Amino acid sequence: MKQLILGLFLCCTVGLYAQDNQEFETLDSRYLEDQFYLGITYNFFRDKPADFTQRNLSYGLQGGIIKDIPINSSRTFAIGIGLGYAVNSYYSNLWASKTSEGIDYSLIDDDEIVIDDETIQVDRNKLETHVLELPLELRWRNSTLEEYKFTRIYAGMKFGYIFAARSKLVTDVDKTSFANPDIAKFQYGIMLNIGYNTFNAHIYYSLSNLFEDGPTIGTESINLKPLRIGFIFYIL
Repeated sequence: MKQLILGLFLCCTVGLYAQDNQEFETLDSRYLEDQFYLGITYNFFRDKPADFTQRNLSYGLQGGIIKDIPINSSRTFAIGIGLGYAVNSYYSNLWASKTSEGIDYSLIDDDEIVIDDETIQVDRNKLETHVLELPLELRWRNSTLEEYKFTRIYAGMKFGYIFAARSKLVTDVDKTSFANPDIAKFQYGIMLNIGYNTFNAHIYYSLSNLFEDGPTIGTESINLKPLRIGFIFYIL
């Protein structure tokens, strides 16, 4: 009798363990990929005015979270919807000066500007933006539950809201900085992230102008469109 009870106990124990293990594997197989991201870029401009040049290192930093939504049973295809923050600095010879009538734009020649008939040497001149971003991605990867090193190709759109923008000028005399209202708050463009394992190339191609309609250099409209190229790193 004791042997029968012991045998039934062992069978139930093994059965419960197998059931729990199967449920664990079922849950664990519903894995998600690349839910957090960090990136660094070098920032270029397209559609530049004549004699416009970029100076120093125009850079961008980005980070955020993405909801990974697999759309096939093997989880190799997914949709990504995210929310992030980015800061972008654009160093150039485009000088924004604040006046009582608004903001005037001109191009710095030979790193010198003239203020009140005085020639001043320019050290740095930049425009800086702080952006809330909404990336929307169609994702493909050849990952599995056990494989953590895999190839990925993520393509889609990125929408942005610039909640702060400043023009900054550093000369050998002083520093000036002010909030720039001429920057277009809503931005959008296409992006591509492609790579293997840790290192992935990131490209963002803006379809919108950085500036609102209206600002000009002389008679030429400022229609700068950002192009950002760099690396993006995914976590979890």
